[in-house]
Amino acid sequence: MRYIFKFPDIGEGLEEGTIVEWHVEKGQSVKMGDSLVTMETDKVVTAIPSPRDGIIAAKFGKVGETIHVGSALVEIDMEGVEGEAAVAEVNKPEAVEEEGAGVVGTLEVAGNSAVLSASKEGVSNTSSDSNKTVKVLATPVARALAKESGIDINNVKGTGPAGRVTKDDILRFATDKSKPATSISSSAVSLPASENLVEIEPLSQMRKTIARNMIQSKHNAAHMTVFEEVEISELDRIRKKYKEILSQNGIKLTYLAFIVKAVALSLRKFRALNAEIDMEKGNMIYKKYYNIGIAIDTPKGLVVPVIRNADKISVKEIASQIQEISDKARDGKLTLDDMKDGTFTITSYGSIGGLFAVPVINYPQAAILGIGRISKRPVVKEDAVVPGLVLPLSLSVDHRIADGGETARFVNSVMDYLAEPVSIIMD
Repeated sequence: MRYIFKFPDIGEGLEEGTIVEWHVEKGQSVKMGDSLVTMETDKVVTAIPSPRDGIIAAKFGKVGETIHVGSALVEIDMEGVEGEAAVAEVNKPEAVEEEGAGVVGTLEVAGNSAVLSASKEGVSNTSSDSNKTVKVLATPVARALAKESGIDINNVKGTGPAGRVTKDDILRFATDKSKPATSISSSAVSLPASENLVEIEPLSQMRKTIARNMIQSKHNAAHMTVFEEVEISELDRIRKKYKEILSQNGIKLTYLAFIVKAVALSLRKFRALNAEIDMEKGNMIYKKYYNIGIAIDTPKGLVVPVIRNADKISVKEIASQIQEISDKARDGKLTLDDMKDGTFTITSYGSIGGLFAVPVINYPQAAILGIGRISKRPVVKEDAVVPGLVLPLSLSVDHRIADGGETARFVNSVMDYLAEPVSIIMD
């Protein structure tokens, strides 16, 4: 019996993925759970396991091609499955049919021989009579080295598997002075070979998803933003006091850890900020768990891993988890489990620059809190002007879910916790 396995929906609104590497060939025997293909989705690079035992009868899609959820990936010939057993297999419901396929495999680590999808250094025109582009296969190390050396990777002949460009190929090319360096340019624009005025880069799965989610949020949520400032000299004193102690255990104590805790405790008091709206069924969904998403800037784009049950864990534990997910995000090792089930999002742009912003809600959540740059400014305390540390806050809410009064009271609660951080442990 032939079984066609389709690219499964592995969650988080996934609609498509790009084939990074095939692990099987036609005629190869596979067992349930064996890796069939590595796919790059909008957030992770993950191996898709086989849902059945059998022999690969056909593969669908080449490396670099984009496959939509529900499209065929492989056709598996299941030996010994005939008659009534074959009918039973065919009639299995979809949820059972793809059992095992929905389990995300191990993330690919980008080593010297690892292969990821092409970036801007790997795009070239195929010929003068074709406007199609080809994605040059190369290891991440080779791409980084080529970029650092100012080498157009399209001009390097790959000697790795399937013609992939490796680190050694780049080093060999760099020492060969007879090979001229050229630049990437659009086939629709005639530019001198010595100039590099236009750079063409295919949209990554992550960038496509970010664009789609931002438009969805703006179209479906009624954004309203409130701006506030809170004086945090006492918080700064406490953080400095325990920062050195926790660093001895490898934990970096940041302001963000206190902010996450203050937000989680405040959400318990103001449920509208921890909710979502279902217009089709006419329901408001109030969540009684408090999972705080942390927006993290990575070379590939913005990701939002989640601190779970932040209201129930200590500031120390929150700091440890922030450090862990930040490291995973930078190394490209986040899984879908790391990023699902968030109920509220915090974005801290102040560490890069900026006082206030209008953050876009992580739809369908009800709100997102923006953290601006902390600055030392004169403040009034007990009728005296003294130096103070001021933290800017920008809270965007879905005005369909949260009214102005509840939004203001929520912000005030967060500010109270941050101004008097000892209240965090007293609540």
